[in-house]
Amino acid sequence: MHKGMSLLLSALRQALLLASAGLVAVVTVWTARLLLRHVWFTRRLSCFSRPRADSWLIGHLGQSTEEGLLQVDDLVHAYKHSCSWFLGPFYHLVRLFRPDFVKPLLMAPASITVKDELIYGHLRPWLGQSLLLSNGEAWARRRRLLTPAFHFDILRNYTATFNTSADTMHEKWRRLVAEGCATIEMFDHVTLMTLDSLLKCAFSYSSKCQESRSEYVCAIEELSDLLIERRQNILHHWDWVYWKTRQGKRFKEALKIVHSFTREVVQRRRALIKTSESTDTPRRKRDFVDIILLSKDGDGRGLTDTEMEAEANTFMFAGHDTTASAICWTLYNLARHAHFQDQCRREVLELMRGREGRGIEWEDLSNLPFTTMCIREALRLHSPVQAVTRTYTQDMSLPGNRTVPKGAICLVSIYGTHHNPEVWTNPHEFDPHRFEAINQEGRSSHAYIPFSSGPRNCIGQKFALAELRVVVALTLYRFRLTPGVNPKSGSEKVRRLPQLVLRAEGGLWLQLEPLT
Repeated sequence: MHKGMSLLLSALRQALLLASAGLVAVVTVWTARLLLRHVWFTRRLSCFSRPRADSWLIGHLGQSTEEGLLQVDDLVHAYKHSCSWFLGPFYHLVRLFRPDFVKPLLMAPASITVKDELIYGHLRPWLGQSLLLSNGEAWARRRRLLTPAFHFDILRNYTATFNTSADTMHEKWRRLVAEGCATIEMFDHVTLMTLDSLLKCAFSYSSKCQESRSEYVCAIEELSDLLIERRQNILHHWDWVYWKTRQGKRFKEALKIVHSFTREVVQRRRALIKTSESTDTPRRKRDFVDIILLSKDGDGRGLTDTEMEAEANTFMFAGHDTTASAICWTLYNLARHAHFQDQCRREVLELMRGREGRGIEWEDLSNLPFTTMCIREALRLHSPVQAVTRTYTQDMSLPGNRTVPKGAICLVSIYGTHHNPEVWTNPHEFDPHRFEAINQEGRSSHAYIPFSSGPRNCIGQKFALAELRVVVALTLYRFRLTPGVNPKSGSEKVRRLPQLVLRAEGGLWLQLEPLT
């Protein structure tokens, strides 16, 4: 028996030694391949200037802070149009910030354009193979099926929702001011307002989230915060590490809540549509879920429930935070420039004359030209999304005989392009007159890209611009805005905070004066 046990232990030791040797061999091969790939990309990208790296191995570590944006300003000043960048031996990028370099990449056919995993991969557990994350023919089919949901005739119906959600927020503000709290943090209030609005437009669901928090809304906010944390920790980029961490477990719990809500809405709505088709049930106004449930491709096939849920989750994710950021920064810029704010208000007062409490309608949006110019300038100066990234299935040619090799990540810097002094005069100043027709003559089509551009541009940009104009106009109609003091810092100074969207460190505080 002892002899048998000894043989067994000896065999186990041998197996462990062999396994260890095998593991070491696998790790060695993987490391060698990684370093060879790093050398290959470094050589292929040598046609682009490269800033000094923090180390030859770690590479360039950007900052998600005010200093990170100032760093981009320095890059634009030093390199004018582009530079190469790497993050460890894993990710190799070309950063681009001039229209003639940006245009060939954003206008490339969708068939050769791929969403990279560095920026978009962490969204996949939440958003699945949605329009935002899919590629190739799967993307093209989704785009065709979703386009009807953003037709003008559909968006027209949403303006009433934008009005009612803004009304709720403004009533809260009036109560707070009456209670002696005239300085308000914008992001908290506006983000809840856009969530409220989107839930009504997407699902015909009245969450009342502006008055009391719902489990679904809290889960969406937690997922957004956890995504930011994950992006900033390089070790958490690997799933096999992340899902074992406390943050990974919290992410899965929040994900269950969001997916369960969306699944229930989609299945209930599909059953309702079948019932109404077989009976004489009166037709109600269709929302986002209705429209994409009814969409069919050339073969008569629609989206499956899983595909539907992915698109509904994407609409909620991509629609609420970006629009909230755009509204907040527009109000901030107008608070800092009283003369532009007054000019917008005069335009809105003229529009609302004799309305007797009626809200802003779809036809009114074209009658707010100066307010729209201010919104566009705010989107230039404080773009909600700072950059978009792409990879390509073939080498891409750029000006100056430069080539981006297949597989490298192209980071199109929206911030860099919008703040490039070769493109914009005094780029850090707020000047809505840049968007007067006469001042746009001769400007590159890709000097201004807040919603990206080309075949993979933002499908919801008309929705966002409509909500922006309604909410900004109603806010100026009811309140005078001035810069507020951050109660924590005791200062009016605002430090930008580039996360999933552009926010402000410690919040964005404005002082409100109700108007009669």
